[in-house]
Amino acid sequence: MVDHWGRKRQILSLLSGAGFVSGEQLAGDLGISRAAVNKHIEALSAYGVAIYSVKGRGYKLANAISLIDAGRLVQSIDNRCFYFDEIASTNGFMLSHTAELKNGDVCVAEYQSAGRGRRGRNWVSPYGHHLYFSLFWSFPRGMAQAMGLSLVVACTLVEVLKSYGVGQIGVKWPNDIYLNDKKLAGILIEMSGQADSECQLIIGIGVNMAMPEEQAKAIDQPWSDLSGIAIQLDKTQLVIALQKQLKRDIQLFEREGFAAFKTRWQAADLFYGKEIRLLMGDTVIDGVCRGVDAQGGVLLQTADGLKAFIGGEISLRPR
Repeated sequence: MVDHWGRKRQILSLLSGAGFVSGEQLAGDLGISRAAVNKHIEALSAYGVAIYSVKGRGYKLANAISLIDAGRLVQSIDNRCFYFDEIASTNGFMLSHTAELKNGDVCVAEYQSAGRGRRGRNWVSPYGHHLYFSLFWSFPRGMAQAMGLSLVVACTLVEVLKSYGVGQIGVKWPNDIYLNDKKLAGILIEMSGQADSECQLIIGIGVNMAMPEEQAKAIDQPWSDLSGIAIQLDKTQLVIALQKQLKRDIQLFEREGFAAFKTRWQAADLFYGKEIRLLMGDTVIDGVCRGVDAQGGVLLQTADGLKAFIGGEISLRPR
């Protein structure tokens, strides 16, 4: 018996060409009824897949979809790889299995029903359109050893994307990735264990690859995706490259700390030298961004001198 996601992936494969495919052809190729085809199409739409339906012509994908090749992923990574068509949250899955994981193990999904970003925000997660990725790492000396890690991960993601020809990309402190001045990717690091002894971190990364129009309506900030770049990214290869680069960078971070990444950070920092506003709860601090300190805190040249801050949200200062 073919599982329901197996059928849906077959339908998506048949719809991956440039033109419309009739319901009759889909039913014939899959050996199922037209009614079953319609049911799968409706279900895919509910998962955020935009599919055009035109009477007399059939169905067509509104956006290109890149699905993970699970076999190639497992063969190419020297760690455990958990892959799901559907999951509540890749970070949540990893947090519930920390006792079984080793440094560098990853979880990837095509759809998250409860994807989350920083500060409790929802991360819009339509099926197959984006990258939803989590990696496990343990730090024996606790959170103090991991200070600045989120910035390191941002540097890693920028480097990997640039290696695939993604230009006009940079970082907004502490770890948002922007393309053409709009948010492309986010990073959420969550912890289990003890803050002052061994702790386990889950590094979650979400990258917008091809945002469906309907899903975009749920996003309350300017966004970008990779659909407009010249080279069509292979999502499987992107995951492989990202996992390998993260392992190299985290190992370097363990040996040398954030100091080893300050040059890379400054090269990608979109706000360096600009007048910015830091929001910390009800407190608002204005100043000129002077990069980051050795712990990854943002440096602001304020009216009271140069100061470092490790929390809060920054934005360009209104003129």
